[in-house]
Amino acid sequence: MATVRLSFSPAPVHVRTARLVGVAVARRAGVREGLLDEVRLAIGEACTRAVALHRQYGVAEPVLVEMNDSGAYTVRVVDRAPIEASIGLTALAPDELAQESLSEDALTTGVGFALLAGFVEDLQVRPVDEGIGTEVRMVWPVGR
Repeated sequence: MATVRLSFSPAPVHVRTARLVGVAVARRAGVREGLLDEVRLAIGEACTRAVALHRQYGVAEPVLVEMNDSGAYTVRVVDRAPIEASIGLTALAPDELAQESLSEDALTTGVGFALLAGFVEDLQVRPVDEGIGTEVRMVWPVGR
């Protein structure tokens, strides 16, 4: 069982690094080659969402990414934005959403969940256990 932890300041430039590390760990863990693009896109989307929330709410704490290959390849992306910010657009009904004038950050946050659901079959989004923030947990099978 190996765990890789990466934390980075909430700047978009660091998302690429998280994607590269995430795919390298996935490959080493035994995730099928055909799923690596989905892993890359999902990690990028989850990290972009976290960075957008941190920047929107002035949160200076780092974004945390944790990758674990125990049994399956699991990636956790943790932001420290207020939980009501993290649920974002998912709280709006579709007809209300169509009427909204959305900022780029709000759009990134809300649409991110829809994109993640398309990339990851085993996806969980929940409040962190301690403190303020949200954990996005994504799991892919490994073929050892």
